[in-house]
Amino acid sequence: MAYSLSLLDKSPVSEGETAVAALQRTVTLAQTAERLGYERFWVAEHHGFPGLASAAPEVLLGYLAARTRNIRLGSGGVLLPHYSPYKVAEIFNVLGTLAPGRIDLGIGRAPGGLPASTRALRVLHAPGRSRSFEESLANLDAFLGSATPHSQPEALALPTPPAVPERFLLGGSPDSARLAGSLGWNFVFAGQHNGDEQVIEASFAAYAAAGAKVPPVLAVTALAAPTPDEARGLTEGLKMVRVTLDDGQGVNLGTEEQAAEYARQAGAVTYRTEIRKPQILAGTAEQVRRELERLQARFGVREFIIDTPAAAAVKRLASVMLLAGETPALAA
Repeated sequence: MAYSLSLLDKSPVSEGETAVAALQRTVTLAQTAERLGYERFWVAEHHGFPGLASAAPEVLLGYLAARTRNIRLGSGGVLLPHYSPYKVAEIFNVLGTLAPGRIDLGIGRAPGGLPASTRALRVLHAPGRSRSFEESLANLDAFLGSATPHSQPEALALPTPPAVPERFLLGGSPDSARLAGSLGWNFVFAGQHNGDEQVIEASFAAYAAAGAKVPPVLAVTALAAPTPDEARGLTEGLKMVRVTLDDGQGVNLGTEEQAAEYARQAGAVTYRTEIRKPQILAGTAEQVRRELERLQARFGVREFIIDTPAAAAVKRLASVMLLAGETPALAA
């Protein structure tokens, strides 16, 4: 069974370059992905990290829509706990009206930044008025469907686009998968954060049991290079730092310095860190494709969303071309 490939980009800012260069590389990458036949191109949302220029995916999507013609564009994903579901619906209805039939709305629940950034994002949230993620997602679903939640019966999210944005819930657990299936949303398992195949299997089973009508999508971290040695050299030194605070809250970060700063901003008295090796499909294009075929055969997915390690940002265009079967002219 064939599968399609899509891309997720975080607009990483390499050492010594500017955010201007990072965002321009994102534009070039989207245009290249369109030319090579990738299914969709998604941009992420992160806050307060100097090495990532992806703070506002909705702005970047409008810019990309004007510079591409056919490829689907989406968020991977908008971090809904920070925002009004009504406003998110309005934004993506406008995008769907500007680029009919090409817009995806991917939703996540992670904070996406250090605690100071999270507090700044939520500074106007009503004190004591906390809404569950499930309630927010259901309200967003109603607004996108030209309906209104019971709590806001007259608030229509306009304009109404010719084609409603395709909806995806990003998650890494059976609970997220179950929620997506119950609402009729597509589910993307975040395998770049949790590659445990037993968890993937359990999540996909929960998605199907909840009434899902379309196959799930699997996101993975992958990097293709002309030789196995080059791929190994680009990825073998990469690490992920898991920081766990004294209240049990945990988050994955890129460095021990970021972990310490996260704990400081969160006001944690104590914390612990664990250095983990990220799960990356790395090798030649043939080797990476072989592993994708294995995953596709095991889980029955029809689409992979490919993420690339931020540390390998300048090699990403070459990897994208190799996976599509082209010789990367810019590899040198």
